[in-house]
Amino acid sequence: MADDARFRLPAYGTAALSDVVPAIARAVGQPIQESSPLELEDAAAYVVFLVDGLGLRLLEQHADMAPFLSDLLRPGTRLTAGVPTTTATSLTSLSTGLLPGTHGVVGYLSRVPGTNDLLNALQWDRDVDPRDWQPHRTAFGRLRATGCDVTVVNKREFEGSGLTTAAQRGADFVGADRVGERIAAAVAAAGRGPSLTYLYDGDLDWTGHRYGVASHHWQAQLAMIDAQAEQLREELPPHVRLLVLADHGMVDADPATQVDVDVRTDLRDGVTLFGGEARFRQLYCARGAHDDVVAAWREAMGSTAVVVTRDEAVDEGWFGPLDAGVVPRIGDVLVACRDRASVVASVEMAYEARLVGMHGSLTDEEMLVPLLVD
Repeated sequence: MADDARFRLPAYGTAALSDVVPAIARAVGQPIQESSPLELEDAAAYVVFLVDGLGLRLLEQHADMAPFLSDLLRPGTRLTAGVPTTTATSLTSLSTGLLPGTHGVVGYLSRVPGTNDLLNALQWDRDVDPRDWQPHRTAFGRLRATGCDVTVVNKREFEGSGLTTAAQRGADFVGADRVGERIAAAVAAAGRGPSLTYLYDGDLDWTGHRYGVASHHWQAQLAMIDAQAEQLREELPPHVRLLVLADHGMVDADPATQVDVDVRTDLRDGVTLFGGEARFRQLYCARGAHDDVVAAWREAMGSTAVVVTRDEAVDEGWFGPLDAGVVPRIGDVLVACRDRASVVASVEMAYEARLVGMHGSLTDEEMLVPLLVD
């Protein structure tokens, strides 16, 4: 897989989402680790504006719709997400400073070890303590322990949620539902220094899922995000740095290369749980069925996906080193889609099957995210 020109491995330890907060900590004079491979300019405070779904390739392709953000593009102003390229995994990597194999949020749907249940990491729909699922101190918490103010600004519904607790505990939470409210909250939090303020917007991702990234709806939403970022910059004090990034990119799925396991029911043979997401399926296999599952899926997917075992993916560095408790959360067999292919379950997971824009795999369109600093 490593020589597959259509895939990009995560740049863990050099230029990945997990490297951002340690770099900010050093930039505001409150380091939380001995060294930081990612270098950012010194400042009294940083505001991190995370735009869900704004892949680097999408921003480059639609630069005319986002003049403020595209003007900040420079050579090397990019990061990689981790694997899989999905919101729960990426947000946890960013705010913990850890790799997926360590923090353990390893997908949208992943197995709860010792059960036949899947945990939806966004909805946190199982009786699983997020502090047990992700037991490590977060980078937000470590930074706050140095005396730096750390604030999360997000919609009120996310306060105290499973994912917020797993990924972002240690920071103050400010609930703000409207754009103007969020900007005002971020500006107020950034007025204290040294500080890190994290601001999240999920509207672009939602628009892409529903209408596709080639739609005029998506382009209009990008223009609104650009205006929001520019307004935020104008209202922040000049000594505060604004850093804009994303959790992943997105591609529009091609129905011609979509595999539906509720039609191809033979692909469920030997599979006890069907997890992950449409662009990065995680298959949990019955005892002794691994080889047959790999063979069947490689034949079915052909050149439209890379089908590997968990061990092969770990050897390739997809997740970083694995904590022992994280191993059984990851599928025994992984199906990482190329190009615009996807794997859906039109009956079992009907909502997902109707999405236009998707993400999760290792293509440049999904893996590369911007790192924009003003």
